[in-house]
Amino acid sequence: MLLKESAVFCSEATTATSDTEIINSLLNKGYDWRVRPPGTNLSLPGSHGPVVVNVNMLIRSISKIDDVNMEYSVQMTFRESWIDGRLAYGLPRDKKPDFLILTAGQQIWMPDSFFQNEKHAQKHMIDKPNVLIRVHKDGKILYSVRISLVLSCPMHLHRYPHDIQTCFIDLASYAYTMDDIEYLWKEDDPVQLKGGLESSLPSFELNNVSTTYCTSKTNTGVYSCLRTVLRLQRQFSYYLLQLYIPSSMLVIVSWVSFWLDRNAVPARVTLGVTTLLTITTQASGINAKLPPVSYVKAVDLWIGACMTFIFSALLEFATVTYISSRKFYKTTQKPSLASSMLLTTTTARQATLVTTPLLKTKQPQPSLDHQSHIHAGPPGLLPSTALTSTTVAPNAGSESPEVWVKQNPHAGEAGGACCASDTMALNGGGHHEIEYRDGRSGIGIRQRKPQTSIAASIVRVLRQLPITRYIISHFEAADSAKKIDYVSRILFPCCFITFNICYWTFYSTGEEP
Repeated sequence: MLLKESAVFCSEATTATSDTEIINSLLNKGYDWRVRPPGTNLSLPGSHGPVVVNVNMLIRSISKIDDVNMEYSVQMTFRESWIDGRLAYGLPRDKKPDFLILTAGQQIWMPDSFFQNEKHAQKHMIDKPNVLIRVHKDGKILYSVRISLVLSCPMHLHRYPHDIQTCFIDLASYAYTMDDIEYLWKEDDPVQLKGGLESSLPSFELNNVSTTYCTSKTNTGVYSCLRTVLRLQRQFSYYLLQLYIPSSMLVIVSWVSFWLDRNAVPARVTLGVTTLLTITTQASGINAKLPPVSYVKAVDLWIGACMTFIFSALLEFATVTYISSRKFYKTTQKPSLASSMLLTTTTARQATLVTTPLLKTKQPQPSLDHQSHIHAGPPGLLPSTALTSTTVAPNAGSESPEVWVKQNPHAGEAGGACCASDTMALNGGGHHEIEYRDGRSGIGIRQRKPQTSIAASIVRVLRQLPITRYIISHFEAADSAKKIDYVSRILFPCCFITFNICYWTFYSTGEEP
């Protein structure tokens, strides 16, 4: 029936000469635009299969890629072509025009195409409707329209701002299933790009455009679908200048407090608090441009690390101040306590001299055997005068206080004195390690032999390094509070450099999730 109607339309249209007469003869005599045309597969009975719709598009611009709402705007020229045998009006070599252009109000059947991920759309009407409908003499229809779309683009921001986003343009039929309409991409250049589009995006670079199919199955049937895949890579130069370099400078500025004197409390506190507040403000500005996602992003890791370094520098100053204040308190308390004890002792001696008469007694000279044993003194201790073979006077002509050494509890049983070969100088002696040997009469004191192992050799080599000598010299000269500053001057930069190496290595070579 439809073939007969097409033949009738064609025979009537061949008698017409002008475009108006041909269009009127096609549309005003039995043509129903509400009924889809028959398919082109004549081997199938009935409607001869679905209508094949070939699609291609020209992407003119991509703008306003919104990370918060996860959407982007695109302007394109959208084209569809199909065959409607009812509108054929001539033969290949006749004198009829090759195609006719329909104007507004002249309705023909058209596919009910829609974009599945579209949020907002509009056709351009200035200064005339940007729509083109061509009817070729063999019944082929070309439909072209310029439209602007706001499409949703689900983004994965795990690697932000080192991310690569993949956005889609999905086209499908709303009411016709695959039994009625089948969408196919045009064989040559299905998606065209306007010149310079790849590098004209504000914050992204269009790396690749590809096409595929996304046929979907729902409760109402199976629908044909076409998909355009846009691969967008985020421009990193903006974030390098606005985020990474300023935050790194803030971290480095926070290290200046390690070189300031620990008594410069206002300067160090102001420096630490200012850098901490600045990095917090910068983090708030970055997160304001992003959606509140539940996972950790690359920028969160960077800002968190910078904030940790700055906060640790502030805590380091608090630790140094606490240790310094505590040491100062101890040093001021000891002299006062010692002076009070000295005053009390002097007062007691003066009182004893006044109330007690002096008695002259002749002190018996101890024998040599007695000198080698216990001298008068506290029980369990030996005076240094008893070790006549090992004592050394620190200063000639001055009285040397006695040095008491703890006696071996088994010394009395053996009845012998400590040997001179096993003892060392107790008054004014060097830094030697002392060992007490159990099970031997007397007191044994010996010097441990130096280590000659491989570990000791490695330690000696490391001690010759310039950085090691720098650390050792400052550690020997400085107090415990100052040592923390010296350690921080080296530890903080080394940790920050290590973090940078790990961070940039991972996000430069890692794959997109």
